Amino acid sequence: MIAGLESVSSGDILIDGQRMNEVGPAERGLAMVFQSYALYPHMTVEDNMGFSLRLAGVDKEQRRQKVLEAARILQLENLLERKPKALSGGQRQRVAIGRAIVRNPSIFLFDEPLSNLDAALRVQMRIELARLHEELDATMIYVTHDQIEAMTMADKIVVLQGGIVEQVGSPMALYHHPRNRFVAGFIGSPKMNFTDVEVHDVDPQGVLVRLPGGGESRIPVDGSGCQAGDIATLGIRPEHLVLDDNGPLTGEIVVIERLGGVTSLYVQCFGEEWILVTDGEVSHRVRDSVRFGFAPTRAHLFTEDGLALPHLERHPLVNVERKENRAATS
Repeated sequence: MIAGLESVSSGDILIDGQRMNEVGPAERGLAMVFQSYALYPHMTVEDNMGFSLRLAGVDKEQRRQKVLEAARILQLENLLERKPKALSGGQRQRVAIGRAIVRNPSIFLFDEPLSNLDAALRVQMRIELARLHEELDATMIYVTHDQIEAMTMADKIVVLQGGIVEQVGSPMALYHHPRNRFVAGFIGSPKMNFTDVEVHDVDPQGVLVRLPGGGESRIPVDGSGCQAGDIATLGIRPEHLVLDDNGPLTGEIVVIERLGGVTSLYVQCFGEEWILVTDGEVSHRVRDSVRFGFAPTRAHLFTEDGLALPHLERHPLVNVERKENRAATS
């Protein structure tokens, strides 16, 4: 709809303050990079990148200058005479991006541009796109199902589920203060641990909950909307769980993933699987019994309908107005 390829059924699309609902795609000043490269196989890299300019009637010399500048930005100068079949996947994607750059658009639209690349190339292209964004200083709207791409590349993330905006904010705002359980589970890798808990008490210092196994913890959140006896969901990120001989939780290690600098422990705890991210040199083995815990300030609490109870104090590294989030998610 932003590109003008789909009709708008309701609402308005504004670009630089101007309503664009009935404006054709060619007049919107946008450029789209699709998931598939869609390069012409019989054309060289230079011809592919300059094709839209040729259709627009741009003279040959001016067209070549624009292509050369885009090739410099994307490090494609030595590949201009090659055809797509002689390029790697990452190089083809850069050509597709170059085809968008030569148009000098006001907004770039990226539709999962890295999903066809292997893992190593995805990392490389993430870095290149971030560098490109900095160099061009242009607005980029980037659609992805990969939350790592969203977290590492975005200034602002819009989390959608079934066409509904769940939350809008900076990556760290969504990480530290997810609005609901869906956002909490989507942001972060490995994903957040969840377990159902019973509310034991509510006071101005927070909500006291009973943990699996009988322990208790007071979570410093605003519990004015809940009462003793309610069932809530406790959420704790794997990197915020710590091995502790006196911790309130206990379980048996079922899988260990050693990644060098860190190790992920998959622990069976009272019928549920928990993930702990700990030091890479941890000496535990599969079937070892471990105790672990967490700092209550790092925990999240969600009501039965999945909404997060707000923390009594915002995280010091996050400075996002709640008013903006409420407006975006209403």
